[in-house]
Amino acid sequence: MIFRNVLAATLKRTVSRMESAFVIPSAVSSQVAAPKLAQRAAVSRVQRASNASRCRMVSMEDVSEVGKKRNGNFIEGKVFVVGTNIDTDQIIPADRLTLVPSVPEEYAKLGSYAMEGLPEKLYPVRYIKEGQVKTEFPIIVAADNFGCGSSREHAPIAIGAAGGKAVIATSYARIFFRNCSATGELYPWESQEDLTPYFKTGDMARIDFEKETLTNLTSGKSYKLNSLGDVGPVVDAGGLFEFARRSGMIQRK
Repeated sequence: MIFRNVLAATLKRTVSRMESAFVIPSAVSSQVAAPKLAQRAAVSRVQRASNASRCRMVSMEDVSEVGKKRNGNFIEGKVFVVGTNIDTDQIIPADRLTLVPSVPEEYAKLGSYAMEGLPEKLYPVRYIKEGQVKTEFPIIVAADNFGCGSSREHAPIAIGAAGGKAVIATSYARIFFRNCSATGELYPWESQEDLTPYFKTGDMARIDFEKETLTNLTSGKSYKLNSLGDVGPVVDAGGLFEFARRSGMIQRK
């Protein structure tokens, strides 16, 4: 009861002060006071709009396609062809690792540096065009040992943040392969042979998840892929933690 009385008195004093702040002195004519009040109201509206704009924050849903990497049974688009032993320094240089992927703005910026470490002499067509933040190549076709080097999970995240959806390689570094599924950023398909001789950067291709094939839509030829196995549903779900939630392994937030 005492607390309520104190609270009521405090509110009454606050309201009284607010009302007195807007009392127009009698010495001021209505012709002068009205424009000032109108101006004050206009400034207040602008301030509220500005505050609302600042409060509108970018979310991960705005910048990330995790959990939405494929449309039905297919991924279709241009391919980017790379060779053997593409390491994580080539995928995302070490000086970019200060970016925090869980921050939406930094996640998007990380994607703009994907495959930046590839030597320009060997790869004159860049994975990310200058001045762009997204790639035009949702599919990467590689040879052996893709993702070798350090264990940084920034590597698959960078490709995924750039708009990459799948990599088809003859083999992978084990940790990179695991990070692809754990983050939900990439489908790491394994080819049954080196497919780099049959594709060139810019060819249109389609991955068929049901038939487990990669088709070069430019040449019309199809190539069999090894099954994704248990990795497929994990990437479909958006990564290991979301898969565990959906499977009942851990509680939902």
